[in-house]
Parts: sequence; C-alpha cells; structure tokens
Amino acid sequence: MPSPIEERLANLLEPAIEGLGFDLVRIKVMGGNAPTIQVMAEKPDRTMTVKNCVKLSREIAAVLDVEDPIAGKYTLEVSSPGIDRPLTRLKDFEDFKGFEAKVETTVPIDGQKRFRGRLIGTEGDRIKLMADAGDVEFLFEDIEKAKLILTDELVAASIKGR
Repeated sequence: MPSPIEERLANLLEPAIEGLGFDLVRIKVMGGNAPTIQVMAEKPDRTMTVKNCVKLSREIAAVLDVEDPIAGKYTLEVSSPGIDRPLTRLKDFEDFKGFEAKVETTVPIDGQKRFRGRLIGTEGDRIKLMADAGDVEFLFEDIEKAKLILTDELVAASIKGR
C-alpha cells in the first residue's frame, strides 16, 4: 500500500515515465531527513538496462527539480524490479501466475496475514494463491505487499525471456 507521498510522486512521475516508453512498477520513499526515492520501472517487455535507468533517472530528476515535491535533500534511485520483483499491479498477479510468491495482507484471512504459495492468477479484483494449507483468495486492495520468491524456476523463466 503506497503512502500519500508515494502516491503523489507516482501521479507526478508516471506521465514522464510512460512518455519514455517505460511502465512504472513502484515508487518507494525510505528514510527520514534525507530520504531515498526508489523508482522501479521497466519496458513493456520487462527489460531494463543500465542505459535505460540513466535515461529515466535524468528525466525523473528534471521533473522533481521543477515540481519540488520533497523538501530538502533526497537521493534518487532508479532500477529494474529484478527477478524476485515486487508485485504491485493487479496485472502482475496474472502475468506471473504459476510462480511462487509471498503476500502480506492488511486484513486477516482466516486469522492469517502472511501467505506463501503459487500464484493461480486473478479473477476480477481478486487474487488467487495456492498455499500449503489450501487455496486462498484476497482482494487486490487488501494487499500490503507482495513479491515473487527467487526460485530456480523463476530464474530459468527470466533467462528464457531474454
């Protein structure tokens, strides 16, 4: 669940990011007095090179310099989401079905907030996960955080996708 400043930054930066042909995966603000603004993005084919990061970083820095949404000093970090990427968009849960993931919810489901299992996919705004204790469904809006688990299968699929 993004914080208000993360939502504000996403609304501010997403048009520039998309204008350069990238998809915004996540914006995270970490730290206190001199925070780090972490921007994860990728091309629609899920690639992201160092050259792409530099290009995107320059564009984002220009927007931040003009709009000045963060008072004081901050560090900008632009990166790819990586292989064991965060799952931040509803489409991620469909795109990565069949792979293992960790999901934390904001509300308990059968007394549990943390789940690990194989993504089954989505149905509307519901995510389905095959966990050890059985299949679990939860609303996308109830997800606190989710990410893929680094497995040999995920690494092999990543290499094959290149």
